[in-house]
Amino acid sequence: MREFIRAFSAFLEVQTALVAEFYEVIHAMKEAQKMGLTNVWLECDSALVCVAFTARTNVPWMLRNR
Repeated sequence: MREFIRAFSAFLEVQTALVAEFYEVIHAMKEAQKMGLTNVWLECDSALVCVAFTARTNVPWMLRNR
């Protein structure tokens, strides 16, 4: 069974949409971890962000430690 759990929005002082997408995914995964969720369906409209998280490459340097 699937259920909607949470949505969020925030002002990000970033220059590119790609960096904003990375911030959004990182924030969502941190929130899921805090909630103890282990099976998460996360939708993102950036193919590059999805590939970066599955292949662990192409992550902007300023976000690698997050």
